[in-house]
Amino acid sequence: MPRIEVEITHPDRVMFGKNGITKLDLVDYYGEVADTMLPHLKGRALTVQRFPRGIGEKGFVQQDFADTLPAWMSGVEVGKEGGTLVHPLAERPQALRWLANQNCITLHVWQSRQGNLHNPDRLVFDLDPSDADFAVVRATARTIADVLDDLGLARYVQTTGSRGLHVVVPIRAEVDFDTVRQFARDVAEVVVADDDAHRTLEVRKDNRDGRIYLDVMRNAYAQTAVAPYSVRARAGAPVATPLEWDELDTRGLRADRFSIRDVPKRIAGQGDPWADMFRHARSLTGPLERLAKLRA
Repeated sequence: MPRIEVEITHPDRVMFGKNGITKLDLVDYYGEVADTMLPHLKGRALTVQRFPRGIGEKGFVQQDFADTLPAWMSGVEVGKEGGTLVHPLAERPQALRWLANQNCITLHVWQSRQGNLHNPDRLVFDLDPSDADFAVVRATARTIADVLDDLGLARYVQTTGSRGLHVVVPIRAEVDFDTVRQFARDVAEVVVADDDAHRTLEVRKDNRDGRIYLDVMRNAYAQTAVAPYSVRARAGAPVATPLEWDELDTRGLRADRFSIRDVPKRIAGQGDPWADMFRHARSLTGPLERLAKLRA
């Protein structure tokens, strides 16, 4: 296979004005983390946030790359009303570099993979704080972990690079999104009942009264969650960063703690906490039965 070279246009364009982070910095970051990031993206349709003039100006969300993907880059065709669209797939380092050159700062992934789009192989709890202290977010993540342990499921945690945490569960792609979303909601109800003074399933922000929102709506067909190791379009170029569970105890931990300046060094020093995730995927059959008994 011939070597693929991605030409970087306007490498000196400043993408993060307050920090002087350029497009070339963004491209180089994605190149550095590619070997670690790509296994988490394999077969997953991407939706991206593009900022042609950097985060100082309004960007836009793009799903369909039918007319722009280079011949060497894969895509996944998805039906929509009146036709189809082609989501990009990132399955080699050059794909990440190409996306970054298109001013794509943030990558969001589906919960299912190409070839089995209607059956997710992971589920996500998105812990979205209102005005809550981050300690409440961390405590909520731990409670979710405890419930999942009781149900016999593996669980992984990451900062979102924005405001909260994601708890992600690898599962076998055996059941549809409706089943997975209802399971996630039932788990979330158990977690909320444990501390309803600080946790809620209330969708409307003005009804949350400062409580942390347990968002399970990302567990639906065509819904997305920020990809692990994706940069966020915020000052400082924070990164959605997988953690070891004991890192939740780190003093001063925030959702935007890690950035493109330190994540490559972090990976070099301690590896990827999610490296073995999909070796621990479990069927939901047993957990569904155990959860029903727990809620009875």
